[in-house]
Amino acid sequence: MPHFKHPSIDETFSGVYLLTNRNGSIHQSYGYANRSEQIQHDVTTRFGIASGCKLFTAIAICQLVEQGKLSFSTTLGSFQTFALPHLSPNVTVHQLLTHTSGIPDYFDESVSDDFEALWRDIPMYRLQQLRDFLPLFQQKTMKDEPGSRFSYNNAGYILLGLIIEEVTGQSFTDYVEQSIFQPAGMTASGYFSLDALPAKTALGYIDNSDGTWRTNQYAIPIKGGADGGAYVTAQDMTKFWKSLFSHQLLDTASMSLLLTPHVTVNDRGGSYGYGLWIQHHASGDVYKYHVMGYDPGVSFHSGYYPEIDTISVICSNQSDGAFDVMKQIEMQIGERIE
Repeated sequence: MPHFKHPSIDETFSGVYLLTNRNGSIHQSYGYANRSEQIQHDVTTRFGIASGCKLFTAIAICQLVEQGKLSFSTTLGSFQTFALPHLSPNVTVHQLLTHTSGIPDYFDESVSDDFEALWRDIPMYRLQQLRDFLPLFQQKTMKDEPGSRFSYNNAGYILLGLIIEEVTGQSFTDYVEQSIFQPAGMTASGYFSLDALPAKTALGYIDNSDGTWRTNQYAIPIKGGADGGAYVTAQDMTKFWKSLFSHQLLDTASMSLLLTPHVTVNDRGGSYGYGLWIQHHASGDVYKYHVMGYDPGVSFHSGYYPEIDTISVICSNQSDGAFDVMKQIEMQIGERIE
């Protein structure tokens, strides 16, 4: 890949990065997928990506809209199979997709950053399907008026997953694996249960300040779903971006809606489309479309940079590290764009 160098990586980073453009790719792996057995990462290691897979949920919704089975203006009141007594029936699919629904979250990131604390009272092994998340928020009251403001919301994506299940008659994870992963050629990716991980899957690690560590086995839900928790390889995530931008997953109209900056999220050029973040230059041109995910023992960043047709994927099985690698890579990307 001409003009790109391997970034300078902190020696404590554990994970893989893969940088791809039309001229080829560069990648590097660091650290262990399994520390106890000293099994090293490589570019085929599967990593949990936490909220990085909200985009898969958004694409699934767009596919169902394309098929005429759903509308972005469809409301929660249209669905009677899950009880939401205190939530506004007027909340729309569009608002759930853009984090503007105003519904309460089961984990409010504006209030707490201790995701692991959730499972001290609620055993994480009970959260095996989307309906298992409902008791965490269904008796709470609305946080805002629907459509009034952006507030990042995991529960909204749980509801989107339940809508997908009701419309398709399939489990959410089966639908995504069949309708997104398979068409994209993501043969190594899936929604795996923590107690049945396939070969070449990285264990997530939580590092303590005294140098000790533990896995994240009891710190996240046992199986991922519509708000996060899929496992991918860096290679599969690259295939995903290529499939998405070559219209193998969505038609042109749906892609346009997916990539529309529906809501501004900060005053630094950041906005949100359907299931993905969008970063603009000061000129208004798009710098990147990207996704990210953080859980205990997981950090992930991946993006597509349209001006230079470049895909970056950074997967880590630690609670942080991916962001710093992304900034290193973007220093080079920025030099090329500018």
